[in-house]
Amino acid sequence: MTTAVIRALGSLAHEAAHAPAPAGCDCPPPVVLADRADGTVVRSGAVVAKAHAPGTDTAALAARLWLPARPALADVLLAPLPVPARPPAAPVTAIGRPAQPSPYLAELHGRPVTLWPYGEPVDPGDPDAAPWEEAAALLARLHNTALPAPALPAPALPAPALPAPALPAPALPAPALPVMRGPAKAALAVDRMRAARPGDPSTGPVLAAWQRLPGWARDETPAPADRARFLCHGDLHLGQLVRHPAPRGGWLLIDIDDAGIGDASWDLARPAAWYAAGLLPPDVWLRFVDAYRAAGGPALPAVGDPWPELDVAARALTVQTAALALAKSAAEGRDPDEVEQMMIGSCARIAALPPELAAGSAS
Repeated sequence: MTTAVIRALGSLAHEAAHAPAPAGCDCPPPVVLADRADGTVVRSGAVVAKAHAPGTDTAALAARLWLPARPALADVLLAPLPVPARPPAAPVTAIGRPAQPSPYLAELHGRPVTLWPYGEPVDPGDPDAAPWEEAAALLARLHNTALPAPALPAPALPAPALPAPALPAPALPAPALPVMRGPAKAALAVDRMRAARPGDPSTGPVLAAWQRLPGWARDETPAPADRARFLCHGDLHLGQLVRHPAPRGGWLLIDIDDAGIGDASWDLARPAAWYAAGLLPPDVWLRFVDAYRAAGGPALPAVGDPWPELDVAARALTVQTAALALAKSAAEGRDPDEVEQMMIGSCARIAALPPELAAGSAS
């Protein structure tokens, strides 16, 4: 099935990149950028086609696609491309039908599919050039974006053919945005680790750190209302930034699969967790924090120690990362690598925190 999906994505991306298709096209073959459980991504020229994970909640995805299509977020999120009229640009129905069809959503082999312009990713071979300050500023602008008031559904219209890239994206009424899934993703990671390593003592530090988190961070109780009120990306890491137009355009955030309304500290939690584990140098961490504050990011106070606001989310992301590392290494029949061991060791330190600290400083 994966091969069929890749071929279909390549054809769709090629069709979108070269519409109308030139006679006797000698274009290079499509390139597979990713083929994982959470999505398959194929590029043809200036267009990238993504098949989202099987079982994706398409109603939530259609709502999330409204965000990067907003002109107000054009300098923050990479905007999607409308899908061509063939295959039909209609929502899939296996999980749930969106309130109205999205011109940015189609179906291939039973999976929801979206199209995006190609952006130049971060160079993994040049860590000194990693755009941490730019990422922080983008998050601050996203977090400061006013939440939309949902509009009444408009009458369903036929999806347009792919416009020329210079044309603006079609306007869509504001949907009811989903909740950002930070605690739920952490809980799923722990469940996956338990299933992959039942009774394995190596999971002990991770489970102990998990139990030291407050219930809302384990997705067992609702999050504090005063924290869950920002527009969030939901899965920040350097792989979620691209330059567009490639290769020297401005940096933009990509991948809105986890975007929604929630606690903005979760968007800062992965770099915070890496810093606490010793994976992110202190000077880089401070530059990231300073850039977020300079851009008016609302998740942190303007001055003072940022950690009280980040502590719970950073510990939850540490557990999530370590749990996924243990699950992945078990599936691959290997021991955790050095970086994975550092995250597991960070969990051991979290588990040893005094009870008054482990209860969570951000409530």
